[in-house]
Amino acid sequence: MQTNNETLRSPSNAPSNTPYVGRATSYLGPGLQIKGEISGNEDLKLDGKVDGSVSVGGFRLTVGPGAHLNADLVAREALISGEVNGDISAVDRIEIMKTASIVGDLSTGRIIIEEGAFFKGDVEVGKTGHIGTDLDSLLGGAKKA
Repeated sequence: MQTNNETLRSPSNAPSNTPYVGRATSYLGPGLQIKGEISGNEDLKLDGKVDGSVSVGGFRLTVGPGAHLNADLVAREALISGEVNGDISAVDRIEIMKTASIVGDLSTGRIIIEEGAFFKGDVEVGKTGHIGTDLDSLLGGAKKA
């Protein structure tokens, strides 16, 4: 995994009011294929293939335009530009870019879907979530509702 500690995001580039200056971001590139569970406590950008689950709890998850994920995702914020087959739970917001293709259910506080994006599934907006909760707890709670 590559960590970029020098990436500085100015407030005008940040999608929310949360300061990102100096925050580390891990990166899994397009040449990587992961089978299993990815979990961590920092921002994560994925551009490869993932088969399993991804949980970054109270942090931002970015799925790049070349990414192919067969996985359930849990994050504070999720920015999706690639392909996701699985449920996405993001406490603050989910942003689906026009290059995205998503098949799965979404649960979030706020949602943005750009024109041209493909989405098939259910959406639940406004439910209070639990920042930093593990994947099993969040997905278990979502399925009980």
